[in-house]
Amino acid sequence: MPKYLRYTLLASIWCAVITYIVWMAGAAGADRAARKVESLKIDLVDSTSQGQLLTSGEVRTRLKKERIPTIGAPVDTIDLTAIERLIARNGFVEKAAAYIDRRGVLHIDIRQRKPMLRLLTDGENAYATSAGFVFAAPQASSLYVPVVTGPYRPPFPTGYTGDIRAYTDAERLRIEQEIDQLEAEKLPIHRAEREDYRAYNESRKRRVEGWWKYLENDRDYEARVERLRADKLQQQRAYRYRARTRRQQLAQIAEQQEQKRHQQKKLEKSYEDFMKLLTFVKLVERDAFWSAEVVQIIARTTPSGALEVDLIPRSGRHVIRFGRLERTEEKLDKLLRFYRKGLSEIGWNVYRIIDIRYTDQVVCR
Repeated sequence: MPKYLRYTLLASIWCAVITYIVWMAGAAGADRAARKVESLKIDLVDSTSQGQLLTSGEVRTRLKKERIPTIGAPVDTIDLTAIERLIARNGFVEKAAAYIDRRGVLHIDIRQRKPMLRLLTDGENAYATSAGFVFAAPQASSLYVPVVTGPYRPPFPTGYTGDIRAYTDAERLRIEQEIDQLEAEKLPIHRAEREDYRAYNESRKRRVEGWWKYLENDRDYEARVERLRADKLQQQRAYRYRARTRRQQLAQIAEQQEQKRHQQKKLEKSYEDFMKLLTFVKLVERDAFWSAEVVQIIARTTPSGALEVDLIPRSGRHVIRFGRLERTEEKLDKLLRFYRKGLSEIGWNVYRIIDIRYTDQVVCR
């Protein structure tokens, strides 16, 4: 086949393909414009025995409240992105996907976050996931997860929704910027200190000058020397006063910087303690006995800023002083042995406080 015929044939084929694609796109667009949403299907992907933070009825109510068209609306008018944003606005929704199939069914697939514990401490009412994501508890929500109560201050403000690590990093960066700003405030003080020292050194080199000193009598010369000496002494006192004032200013700024660094350390320690709390709850939930036995966790922040917890068990009427979340498995093993060899023999209602904070000891009252 001649070369020009081969090229002509290929060009014709490509033109036919492009024309078909354009025609199909136009036909599909026309068909889509004519179609309407026939039904709405909401799928809560991760519904579990723990319960739900969101129901399909609540989703329908929110769509109606925001006046987002669904059933009966032309397919082209459905804003799928707006639907996804509306649902994902809630912190307990991890992912929302909306799409319309060929039958005109509007699908909304929702993946909820899985809480690890519920915080009911000092005005806080929130859920936290095992990954350290916290969100406000929805109204009338009731999931079967461990509850943490008590005078505990978590490492994030009340009402915060988001990743705790991200919040901690942002706060540490903000404090670091404040430290840098304080460091910048030292610069003019150091500059003034150097200039003042230079001027003071120059003043110390001053001598009684003037050609007329060879013509004046001793009395006048001595008088001029005394005035110069008095002037130098006054300048020396003024310099020392200014130097002392600047040292105090620098010391105050350095103290403020140290307080900021201490703030950073406390924030990081608070974050680590909270993650230890999540790890402890995981440990309890993995064990069938302790998962059923531990009813409530009472957390408190000590004056030093450390986190300590007490446990409220299902059996008996005692409180377990657990202390800091260290050697957790060792403490739980020790408590279990005491349950089996102690309380099972003398009774479960004998003691009001069982203290397991000390190594190789169980102290009861």
